[in-house]
Amino acid sequence: MAAAISIEGVSKRFRLFRERPTSLKQRILRFRMTATDLWALRDVSIEVPEGQTLGLIGPNGSGKTTLLKIVAGILRPTEGRVASRGRIAALLALAAGFHSELSGRENVYLNASILGFSKQQTDRLFDDIVAFAELEDFIDNQVKFYSSGMYVRLGFAVAVHVDPDILLVDEVLAVGDEGFQRKCFDRVRQFQREGRSIVFVTHAADLVREFCDQAVMLKAGRIHTSGDPEDVVREFRLQMLRDELAYAGDAEDAGTKEIEIVSAELMTEDGASAPAITTGESLIIQVDLRANQPVDDPVVSFALHDEEDRFLFGTNTDWRGLRFHPFEGKKRVRFHLKTLPFVTGRYWVTLGVHSRDSSRVYHVQEHRCRFSVRKGEENPGRVFIPVTAEVEDL
Repeated sequence: MAAAISIEGVSKRFRLFRERPTSLKQRILRFRMTATDLWALRDVSIEVPEGQTLGLIGPNGSGKTTLLKIVAGILRPTEGRVASRGRIAALLALAAGFHSELSGRENVYLNASILGFSKQQTDRLFDDIVAFAELEDFIDNQVKFYSSGMYVRLGFAVAVHVDPDILLVDEVLAVGDEGFQRKCFDRVRQFQREGRSIVFVTHAADLVREFCDQAVMLKAGRIHTSGDPEDVVREFRLQMLRDELAYAGDAEDAGTKEIEIVSAELMTEDGASAPAITTGESLIIQVDLRANQPVDDPVVSFALHDEEDRFLFGTNTDWRGLRFHPFEGKKRVRFHLKTLPFVTGRYWVTLGVHSRDSSRVYHVQEHRCRFSVRKGEENPGRVFIPVTAEVEDL
């Protein structure tokens, strides 16, 4: 199978100057100023076969967006080369390719012309683009007055209507509303059926599992791991767990198993099972653990994620003042969440046991438990805030 994108030994260096030149003389003599090299990418090689979808994941600052910009031709690599086959449409950042003083209509024609479309070709696509973006009432307004969601809708609509062979998408889809996101993902599915090649950057690991044929995790500008999406996501979550004590884990059992998570349950304060609760109610996360050998000072943690796999909250026994010297036999740990602030939705609980410095993961289970939240009678907003009211005579 031919390669739609071939990335060979790509490195990208940025020069960071400690002092900003304030005069023409300083600019001319810039080489004398103190500067440091920042390598955003180092020796990255990836091949995306035609008709395949690649997911790029990694922590912030790992070089994902820089790599996408190099593939799109916005940046030039310091070392290495990139080759691609066919027309590339890129949605890399809010307002990328838009001129703020032009209207939405003018920007559609501008972007289409940059991608090689004539005015007559764009005329035929224009109504479909505007309808897809749902901007009929705003298309003649200057885009500087658009919201971030409007930018995304228009940018994505142009990108998917210019008949690209390769679609590059950064994290911007997270800005659109839920209905538009579904429309975008439906179009991505259509592109996959049509045999187009797609590369997208995301922090939503479940999207990588759902949409991608292969995945690459970048870390500090280098490829940390690549291959099957399940394996790459597993490693990504373990790395995040080591970096952030209360973050995510792995969908399957993982860890060294000196301590194991035997069972887990969600319940109300009276001990009843709690697959669903009402906004503002309390919740108990109960975890039963077994030590297969004594472990000194481990930490038990949990994390909450929403349906889009966004990390919402997490804590652990160490932060709550509980210590084990050592952890032996079987123990039951309960986390009491006094008042849940969520109004509606479904949420996942990830559980983990690790050393205090996170250098050793004993056991971690992603999405071990799930619960839903029902809106109460007096919850019109997006979050629940406990409020009391009082009145006094003056």
